[in-house]
Amino acid sequence: METIISALRALGVEQYVITERHTDSLECFYVKKNLDLTRRADTTVRTVQVFRPFEKDGAKMLGDSEATVRPGMSAEEVRGAIERAWYAAQFVSNPWYPLPAGVKEPPKPDEGGFAGKPLAESMKTMTQALFAADTEADVFLNSAEVFMRRNETRIVTSQGADVAWERYDVWGEYVCQCPAPQDVETYHQFNYRQPETEALTADVAHALGLTRARAQATTAPKTGTYDLVLDREQMRELLGYYVGRSGSAMIYQKYSPFKLGDNVQGDGVTGDKLTVTLAATEPYTDFGVPMADRPLVEQGVLRTIHGGPRFAHYLGVEPTGNYRAVSVPVGDTPLKELLAGQCLHVAAFSDFQMDPLSGHFGGEIRLGFLYENGTVTPVTGGSVNGSILDGQGHMTFSAERYRSARYDGPLAVRIQGVAVAGQ
Repeated sequence: METIISALRALGVEQYVITERHTDSLECFYVKKNLDLTRRADTTVRTVQVFRPFEKDGAKMLGDSEATVRPGMSAEEVRGAIERAWYAAQFVSNPWYPLPAGVKEPPKPDEGGFAGKPLAESMKTMTQALFAADTEADVFLNSAEVFMRRNETRIVTSQGADVAWERYDVWGEYVCQCPAPQDVETYHQFNYRQPETEALTADVAHALGLTRARAQATTAPKTGTYDLVLDREQMRELLGYYVGRSGSAMIYQKYSPFKLGDNVQGDGVTGDKLTVTLAATEPYTDFGVPMADRPLVEQGVLRTIHGGPRFAHYLGVEPTGNYRAVSVPVGDTPLKELLAGQCLHVAAFSDFQMDPLSGHFGGEIRLGFLYENGTVTPVTGGSVNGSILDGQGHMTFSAERYRSARYDGPLAVRIQGVAVAGQ
Protein backbone atom coordinates (compact mmCIF):
# COMPACT_ATOMS: atom_id res chain seq x y z
CA MET A 1 0.00 0.00 0.00
CA GLU A 2 2.82 2.41 0.85
CA THR A 3 4.53 1.64 -2.46
CA ILE A 4 1.33 2.36 -4.37
CA ILE A 5 0.64 5.64 -2.59
CA SER A 6 4.25 6.75 -3.11
CA ALA A 7 3.94 6.06 -6.83
CA LEU A 8 0.68 8.00 -7.02
CA ARG A 9 2.24 11.02 -5.32
CA ALA A 10 5.31 10.89 -7.55
CA LEU A 11 3.10 10.90 -10.64
CA GLY A 12 0.93 13.76 -9.33
CA VAL A 13 -2.24 11.66 -9.15
CA GLU A 14 -4.61 13.43 -6.77
CA GLN A 15 -7.74 11.29 -7.13
CA TYR A 16 -7.63 7.52 -6.80
CA VAL A 17 -9.24 4.40 -5.36
CA ILE A 18 -7.05 1.54 -4.15
CA THR A 19 -8.79 -1.80 -3.63
CA GLU A 20 -6.99 -4.69 -1.97
CA ARG A 21 -8.62 -8.15 -2.05
CA HIS A 22 -7.16 -11.09 -0.20
CA THR A 23 -8.82 -14.48 -0.68
CA ASP A 24 -8.05 -17.63 1.25
CA SER A 25 -9.92 -20.58 -0.23
CA LEU A 26 -10.23 -24.31 0.21
CA GLU A 27 -11.46 -26.27 -2.81
CA CYS A 28 -12.66 -29.87 -2.77
CA PHE A 29 -13.48 -31.98 -5.82
CA TYR A 30 -15.54 -35.15 -5.51
CA VAL A 31 -16.24 -38.13 -7.74
CA LYS A 32 -19.50 -39.48 -6.37
CA LYS A 33 -18.90 -39.28 -2.59
CA ASN A 34 -15.17 -39.86 -2.83
CA LEU A 35 -12.83 -36.91 -2.33
CA ASP A 36 -10.69 -36.87 -5.46
CA LEU A 37 -8.68 -33.66 -5.04
CA THR A 38 -8.21 -30.77 -2.65
CA ARG A 39 -6.62 -27.46 -3.41
CA ARG A 40 -5.72 -24.51 -1.21
CA ALA A 41 -5.35 -21.05 -2.68
CA ASP A 42 -4.17 -17.83 -1.03
CA THR A 43 -4.21 -14.81 -3.34
CA THR A 44 -3.90 -11.06 -2.99
CA VAL A 45 -4.70 -8.64 -5.79
CA ARG A 46 -4.66 -4.85 -5.62
CA THR A 47 -6.26 -2.58 -8.18
CA VAL A 48 -5.54 1.12 -8.50
CA GLN A 49 -8.15 3.24 -10.25
CA VAL A 50 -6.87 6.70 -11.15
CA PHE A 51 -9.03 9.68 -12.09
CA ARG A 52 -7.63 12.41 -14.34
CA PRO A 53 -9.42 15.77 -14.65
CA PHE A 54 -8.95 17.75 -17.85
CA GLU A 55 -10.80 20.06 -20.22
CA LYS A 56 -12.05 19.27 -23.69
CA ASP A 57 -13.67 21.89 -25.90
CA GLY A 58 -14.13 24.07 -22.84
CA ALA A 59 -15.92 21.38 -20.85
CA LYS A 60 -14.65 19.74 -17.67
CA MET A 61 -13.90 16.04 -18.03
CA LEU A 62 -12.84 13.26 -15.69
CA GLY A 63 -11.13 10.29 -17.26
CA ASP A 64 -10.28 7.12 -15.41
CA SER A 65 -8.27 3.97 -15.89
CA GLU A 66 -7.17 1.03 -13.76
CA ALA A 67 -3.92 -0.74 -12.99
CA THR A 68 -3.43 -4.13 -11.36
CA VAL A 69 -0.67 -4.53 -8.78
CA ARG A 70 0.29 -8.10 -7.92
CA PRO A 71 2.50 -9.45 -5.14
CA GLY A 72 6.16 -9.59 -6.11
CA MET A 73 6.14 -6.49 -8.29
CA SER A 74 9.01 -4.13 -7.64
CA ALA A 75 8.49 -0.44 -6.86
CA GLU A 76 9.51 0.37 -10.46
CA GLU A 77 6.98 -2.10 -11.85
CA VAL A 78 4.25 -0.70 -9.63
CA ARG A 79 5.00 2.83 -10.77
CA GLY A 80 5.10 1.71 -14.41
CA ALA A 81 1.68 0.06 -14.18
CA ILE A 82 0.12 3.13 -12.55
CA GLU A 83 1.85 5.47 -15.01
CA ARG A 84 0.33 3.56 -17.95
CA ALA A 85 -3.11 3.83 -16.37
CA TRP A 86 -2.59 7.55 -15.72
CA TYR A 87 -1.64 8.05 -19.36
CA ALA A 88 -4.68 6.13 -20.61
CA ALA A 89 -7.09 8.08 -18.39
CA GLN A 90 -6.67 11.23 -20.49
CA PHE A 91 -8.40 9.52 -23.41
CA VAL A 92 -11.56 8.69 -21.45
CA SER A 93 -13.82 11.70 -22.02
CA ASN A 94 -16.46 11.42 -19.32
CA PRO A 95 -18.19 14.63 -18.24
CA TRP A 96 -16.82 15.64 -14.83
CA TYR A 97 -18.41 14.29 -11.67
CA PRO A 98 -17.32 14.43 -8.00
CA LEU A 99 -15.92 11.40 -6.24
CA PRO A 100 -17.81 10.64 -3.01
CA ALA A 101 -16.17 11.17 0.35
CA GLY A 102 -15.77 7.85 2.08
CA VAL A 103 -15.29 7.06 5.74
CA LYS A 104 -12.38 5.91 7.86
CA GLU A 105 -13.44 3.14 10.22
CA PRO A 106 -11.93 0.14 12.01
CA PRO A 107 -12.00 -3.16 10.12
CA LYS A 108 -15.30 -5.05 10.28
CA PRO A 109 -14.97 -8.78 10.95
CA ASP A 110 -17.55 -11.22 9.59
CA GLU A 111 -20.03 -12.12 12.31
CA GLY A 112 -21.78 -14.95 10.45
CA GLY A 113 -21.81 -18.65 11.10
CA PHE A 114 -18.52 -19.32 9.29
CA ALA A 115 -16.58 -16.61 11.14
CA GLY A 116 -13.64 -17.68 13.25
CA LYS A 117 -13.76 -21.30 12.12
CA PRO A 118 -11.05 -23.02 10.07
CA LEU A 119 -12.04 -23.37 6.42
CA ALA A 120 -11.58 -27.14 6.69
CA GLU A 121 -14.15 -27.33 9.49
CA SER A 122 -16.70 -25.30 7.54
CA MET A 123 -15.97 -27.33 4.42
CA LYS A 124 -16.72 -30.55 6.30
CA THR A 125 -20.01 -29.13 7.56
CA MET A 126 -21.16 -28.09 4.09
CA THR A 127 -20.03 -31.22 2.25
CA GLN A 128 -21.83 -33.39 4.79
CA ALA A 129 -24.97 -31.36 4.08
CA LEU A 130 -24.36 -31.69 0.34
CA PHE A 131 -24.27 -35.49 0.43
CA ALA A 132 -26.89 -35.99 3.16
CA ALA A 133 -29.70 -36.41 0.63
CA ASP A 134 -27.70 -38.70 -1.67
CA THR A 135 -29.14 -41.95 -0.36
CA GLU A 136 -30.89 -43.55 -3.35
CA ALA A 137 -29.54 -46.14 -5.77
CA ASP A 138 -31.36 -45.05 -8.92
CA VAL A 139 -30.31 -41.37 -8.79
CA PHE A 140 -27.15 -39.95 -7.26
CA LEU A 141 -24.49 -37.24 -7.32
CA ASN A 142 -21.81 -38.30 -9.77
CA SER A 143 -19.51 -35.35 -9.11
CA ALA A 144 -19.29 -32.16 -7.08
CA GLU A 145 -17.02 -29.18 -6.48
CA VAL A 146 -17.20 -27.14 -3.27
CA PHE A 147 -15.34 -23.89 -2.55
CA MET A 148 -15.02 -22.32 0.90
CA ARG A 149 -13.70 -18.78 0.85
CA ARG A 150 -12.59 -16.16 3.32
CA ASN A 151 -12.39 -12.75 1.68
CA GLU A 152 -10.74 -9.64 3.10
CA THR A 153 -11.27 -6.35 1.30
CA ARG A 154 -9.66 -3.00 2.00
CA ILE A 155 -10.43 0.27 0.19
CA VAL A 156 -8.30 3.41 0.46
CA THR A 157 -9.24 6.52 -1.51
CA SER A 158 -7.96 10.02 -2.06
CA GLN A 159 -11.30 11.26 -0.67
CA GLY A 160 -10.53 10.05 2.86
CA ALA A 161 -11.87 6.49 2.86
CA ASP A 162 -9.96 3.73 4.62
CA VAL A 163 -12.17 0.74 5.34
CA ALA A 164 -11.71 -3.00 5.54
CA TRP A 165 -14.03 -5.93 6.06
CA GLU A 166 -14.13 -9.71 6.13
CA ARG A 167 -16.61 -12.02 4.42
CA TYR A 168 -17.01 -15.80 4.24
CA ASP A 169 -18.97 -17.66 1.63
CA VAL A 170 -19.39 -21.11 0.19
CA TRP A 171 -20.31 -21.97 -3.35
CA GLY A 172 -20.19 -24.97 -5.58
CA GLU A 173 -21.68 -27.07 -8.30
CA TYR A 174 -22.77 -30.66 -8.60
CA VAL A 175 -24.05 -33.06 -11.22
CA CYS A 176 -26.91 -35.48 -10.59
CA GLN A 177 -27.23 -38.65 -12.67
CA CYS A 178 -30.11 -41.05 -13.26
CA PRO A 179 -29.15 -43.98 -15.52
CA ALA A 180 -32.66 -45.31 -16.26
CA PRO A 181 -35.03 -45.34 -18.07
CA GLN A 182 -32.68 -43.07 -20.00
CA ASP A 183 -29.26 -41.98 -18.80
CA VAL A 184 -29.44 -38.26 -17.98
CA GLU A 185 -27.39 -35.77 -16.03
CA THR A 186 -28.46 -32.41 -14.60
CA TYR A 187 -26.20 -29.57 -13.47
CA HIS A 188 -26.84 -27.50 -10.35
CA GLN A 189 -25.17 -24.68 -8.40
CA PHE A 190 -25.39 -23.26 -4.89
CA ASN A 191 -24.03 -20.20 -3.11
CA TYR A 192 -24.48 -19.23 0.55
CA ARG A 193 -22.98 -16.67 2.91
CA GLN A 194 -24.08 -18.61 5.98
CA PRO A 195 -23.88 -22.33 6.85
CA GLU A 196 -27.32 -23.04 5.40
CA THR A 197 -26.97 -26.80 5.83
CA GLU A 198 -30.68 -27.62 5.86
CA ALA A 199 -31.27 -25.51 2.77
CA LEU A 200 -28.41 -27.18 0.90
CA THR A 201 -29.63 -30.68 1.78
CA ALA A 202 -33.16 -29.75 0.70
CA ASP A 203 -31.89 -28.28 -2.58
CA VAL A 204 -29.91 -31.44 -3.36
CA ALA A 205 -32.92 -33.62 -2.57
CA HIS A 206 -34.98 -31.44 -4.90
CA ALA A 207 -32.32 -31.69 -7.63
CA LEU A 208 -32.20 -35.49 -7.34
CA GLY A 209 -35.97 -35.61 -7.72
CA LEU A 210 -35.78 -33.41 -10.80
CA THR A 211 -33.14 -35.66 -12.31
CA ARG A 212 -35.31 -38.74 -11.79
CA ALA A 213 -38.20 -36.93 -13.48
CA ARG A 214 -35.94 -35.81 -16.32
CA ALA A 215 -35.05 -39.46 -17.02
CA GLN A 216 -38.76 -40.16 -17.45
CA ALA A 217 -39.54 -37.14 -19.64
CA THR A 218 -39.58 -37.86 -23.36
CA THR A 219 -41.89 -35.33 -25.02
CA ALA A 220 -42.14 -31.57 -25.28
CA PRO A 221 -45.25 -29.61 -24.33
CA LYS A 222 -47.58 -28.62 -27.15
CA THR A 223 -47.06 -25.19 -28.67
CA GLY A 224 -49.39 -22.72 -27.08
CA THR A 225 -49.98 -20.20 -24.31
CA TYR A 226 -49.65 -21.34 -20.72
CA ASP A 227 -49.79 -20.09 -17.18
CA LEU A 228 -46.08 -20.41 -16.40
CA VAL A 229 -44.59 -21.24 -12.98
CA LEU A 230 -40.95 -20.36 -12.35
CA ASP A 231 -38.97 -21.04 -9.19
CA ARG A 232 -35.70 -20.71 -7.26
CA GLU A 233 -32.85 -18.97 -9.12
CA GLN A 234 -35.19 -18.21 -12.01
CA MET A 235 -36.92 -15.82 -9.61
CA ARG A 236 -33.75 -13.78 -9.13
CA GLU A 237 -33.21 -13.64 -12.89
CA LEU A 238 -36.82 -12.63 -13.56
CA LEU A 239 -36.91 -9.85 -10.96
CA GLY A 240 -33.51 -8.71 -12.19
CA TYR A 241 -35.52 -6.80 -14.81
CA TYR A 242 -36.48 -4.18 -12.21
CA VAL A 243 -32.95 -4.03 -10.81
CA GLY A 244 -31.44 -3.56 -14.25
CA ARG A 245 -33.97 -1.00 -15.48
CA SER A 246 -33.61 1.14 -12.34
CA GLY A 247 -29.83 1.42 -12.61
CA SER A 248 -28.56 4.97 -13.06
CA ALA A 249 -26.43 4.02 -16.07
CA MET A 250 -29.41 2.50 -17.89
CA ILE A 251 -31.60 5.50 -17.15
CA TYR A 252 -29.03 8.16 -18.04
CA GLN A 253 -28.23 6.48 -21.35
CA LYS A 254 -32.00 6.31 -22.04
CA TYR A 255 -32.10 2.53 -22.24
CA SER A 256 -34.70 2.71 -19.48
CA PRO A 257 -37.59 5.20 -19.06
CA PHE A 258 -37.88 4.58 -15.29
CA LYS A 259 -38.27 7.61 -13.02
CA LEU A 260 -38.67 7.86 -9.26
CA GLY A 261 -42.35 7.51 -8.38
CA ASP A 262 -43.22 5.60 -11.55
CA ASN A 263 -45.62 2.69 -11.30
CA VAL A 264 -43.12 0.30 -12.84
CA GLN A 265 -45.43 -2.71 -12.48
CA GLY A 266 -47.99 -1.08 -14.73
CA ASP A 267 -51.65 -0.25 -14.21
CA GLY A 268 -54.51 -2.60 -13.49
CA VAL A 269 -52.54 -5.10 -11.39
CA THR A 270 -54.72 -8.13 -10.66
CA GLY A 271 -51.97 -10.25 -9.09
CA ASP A 272 -49.62 -9.54 -6.22
CA LYS A 273 -48.19 -6.05 -5.87
CA LEU A 274 -44.43 -6.08 -6.24
CA THR A 275 -42.07 -5.00 -3.46
CA VAL A 276 -38.30 -5.41 -3.91
CA THR A 277 -35.51 -4.37 -1.54
CA LEU A 278 -31.90 -3.90 -2.60
CA ALA A 279 -29.89 -5.94 -0.09
CA ALA A 280 -26.42 -4.75 0.91
CA THR A 281 -24.16 -7.80 0.87
CA GLU A 282 -21.07 -5.65 1.54
CA PRO A 283 -20.75 -2.93 4.21
CA TYR A 284 -19.22 -0.34 1.83
CA THR A 285 -19.39 0.76 -1.79
CA ASP A 286 -16.43 0.62 -4.17
CA PHE A 287 -15.55 4.13 -2.93
CA GLY A 288 -15.63 3.29 0.78
CA VAL A 289 -19.08 4.76 1.47
CA PRO A 290 -21.32 2.83 3.91
CA MET A 291 -24.04 0.77 2.24
CA ALA A 292 -27.47 -0.13 3.59
CA ASP A 293 -30.56 -1.95 2.38
CA ARG A 294 -32.75 0.29 0.24
CA PRO A 295 -36.33 -0.02 -1.00
CA LEU A 296 -36.25 -0.42 -4.77
CA VAL A 297 -39.93 -0.98 -5.50
CA GLU A 298 -42.76 -0.57 -3.02
CA GLN A 299 -46.19 -1.85 -4.05
CA GLY A 300 -45.20 -1.47 -7.68
CA VAL A 301 -43.76 2.07 -7.32
CA LEU A 302 -40.07 2.84 -7.95
CA ARG A 303 -38.39 4.30 -4.86
CA THR A 304 -34.66 4.15 -5.65
CA ILE A 305 -32.38 4.74 -8.62
CA HIS A 306 -29.14 2.96 -7.81
CA GLY A 307 -25.56 2.98 -9.03
CA GLY A 308 -22.16 4.58 -8.66
CA PRO A 309 -21.23 8.27 -8.42
CA ARG A 310 -20.77 9.03 -12.11
CA PHE A 311 -24.27 8.46 -13.48
CA ALA A 312 -25.88 9.40 -10.17
CA HIS A 313 -24.30 12.87 -10.49
CA TYR A 314 -25.50 13.19 -14.08
CA LEU A 315 -29.05 12.36 -12.97
CA GLY A 316 -28.95 14.44 -9.79
CA VAL A 317 -29.63 11.50 -7.47
CA GLU A 318 -27.73 10.04 -4.53
CA PRO A 319 -25.00 7.53 -5.38
CA THR A 320 -25.88 4.26 -3.67
CA GLY A 321 -23.19 1.84 -4.78
CA ASN A 322 -23.74 -1.36 -6.74
CA TYR A 323 -26.10 -3.93 -5.26
CA ARG A 324 -25.81 -7.63 -6.03
CA ALA A 325 -28.73 -9.10 -4.06
CA VAL A 326 -32.44 -8.51 -3.53
CA SER A 327 -35.05 -9.52 -0.99
CA VAL A 328 -38.76 -9.82 -1.75
CA PRO A 329 -41.72 -10.51 0.58
CA VAL A 330 -43.37 -13.89 0.07
CA GLY A 331 -46.92 -14.07 -1.20
CA ASP A 332 -50.05 -15.54 0.34
CA THR A 333 -50.54 -18.50 -2.01
CA PRO A 334 -49.10 -21.90 -1.03
CA LEU A 335 -47.17 -23.64 -3.80
CA LYS A 336 -49.77 -26.40 -3.99
CA GLU A 337 -52.44 -23.80 -4.84
CA LEU A 338 -50.05 -22.00 -7.20
CA LEU A 339 -49.82 -25.22 -9.24
CA ALA A 340 -53.59 -25.85 -9.24
CA GLY A 341 -55.49 -26.04 -12.52
CA GLN A 342 -53.71 -25.99 -15.86
CA CYS A 343 -50.15 -24.65 -15.92
CA LEU A 344 -46.60 -25.42 -17.00
CA HIS A 345 -44.00 -25.49 -14.23
CA VAL A 346 -40.54 -25.25 -15.79
CA ALA A 347 -38.15 -26.52 -13.14
CA ALA A 348 -34.97 -26.47 -15.23
CA PHE A 349 -33.84 -24.52 -18.29
CA SER A 350 -30.74 -24.95 -20.39
CA ASP A 351 -30.12 -21.25 -19.68
CA PHE A 352 -32.91 -19.03 -18.38
CA GLN A 353 -32.32 -15.36 -19.22
CA MET A 354 -34.02 -12.02 -18.71
CA ASP A 355 -33.23 -9.11 -21.05
CA PRO A 356 -33.61 -5.89 -19.00
CA LEU A 357 -33.65 -3.80 -22.20
CA SER A 358 -36.72 -5.42 -23.74
CA GLY A 359 -38.28 -7.25 -20.81
CA HIS A 360 -38.24 -10.55 -22.71
CA PHE A 361 -37.38 -13.70 -20.78
CA GLY A 362 -37.10 -17.34 -21.65
CA GLY A 363 -34.93 -20.30 -22.45
CA GLU A 364 -34.93 -23.89 -23.62
CA ILE A 365 -36.84 -26.31 -21.40
CA ARG A 366 -34.69 -29.03 -19.83
CA LEU A 367 -37.46 -30.21 -17.54
CA GLY A 368 -40.99 -29.08 -16.95
CA PHE A 369 -44.14 -30.43 -15.34
CA LEU A 370 -47.41 -30.04 -17.23
CA TYR A 371 -50.42 -29.81 -14.92
CA GLU A 372 -53.73 -30.49 -16.70
CA ASN A 373 -56.93 -32.40 -15.98
CA GLY A 374 -55.64 -33.52 -12.60
CA THR A 375 -52.49 -35.15 -13.99
CA VAL A 376 -48.83 -34.15 -13.85
CA THR A 377 -46.64 -35.04 -16.84
CA PRO A 378 -42.87 -34.45 -17.00
CA VAL A 379 -41.88 -32.80 -20.28
CA THR A 380 -38.62 -31.81 -21.95
CA GLY A 381 -37.78 -29.82 -25.05
CA GLY A 382 -39.27 -26.69 -26.54
CA SER A 383 -38.76 -23.19 -25.22
CA VAL A 384 -40.37 -20.36 -23.28
CA ASN A 385 -40.61 -16.85 -24.74
CA GLY A 386 -42.35 -14.39 -22.44
CA SER A 387 -42.41 -10.69 -21.65
CA ILE A 388 -42.43 -9.27 -18.16
CA LEU A 389 -44.29 -6.27 -19.56
CA ASP A 390 -47.20 -8.53 -20.51
CA GLY A 391 -47.13 -10.64 -17.36
CA GLN A 392 -46.17 -8.29 -14.52
CA GLY A 393 -49.73 -7.24 -13.79
CA HIS A 394 -50.85 -10.77 -12.93
CA MET A 395 -47.98 -12.40 -11.08
CA THR A 396 -48.82 -14.55 -8.07
CA PHE A 397 -46.05 -15.30 -5.57
CA SER A 398 -45.78 -18.40 -3.42
CA ALA A 399 -45.99 -18.35 0.36
CA GLU A 400 -42.88 -20.55 0.56
CA ARG A 401 -39.47 -18.89 0.74
CA TYR A 402 -36.18 -19.55 -1.06
CA ARG A 403 -32.78 -18.19 -0.01
CA SER A 404 -29.40 -18.01 -1.71
CA ALA A 405 -26.47 -15.58 -1.57
CA ARG A 406 -28.16 -13.14 -3.96
CA TYR A 407 -31.87 -13.74 -3.49
CA ASP A 408 -34.26 -14.01 -0.55
CA GLY A 409 -37.90 -14.17 -1.49
CA PRO A 410 -40.80 -16.26 -2.78
CA LEU A 411 -39.90 -19.76 -3.91
CA ALA A 412 -42.05 -19.49 -7.04
CA VAL A 413 -44.23 -17.24 -9.16
CA ARG A 414 -47.11 -17.95 -11.53
CA ILE A 415 -47.42 -15.74 -14.61
CA GLN A 416 -50.43 -15.89 -16.91
CA GLY A 417 -50.37 -16.13 -20.70
CA VAL A 418 -46.76 -17.00 -21.58
CA ALA A 419 -45.89 -18.33 -25.06
CA VAL A 420 -44.32 -21.78 -25.27
CA ALA A 421 -42.92 -23.35 -28.43
CA GLY A 422 -43.05 -27.14 -28.42
CA GLN A 423 -44.72 -29.90 -30.38
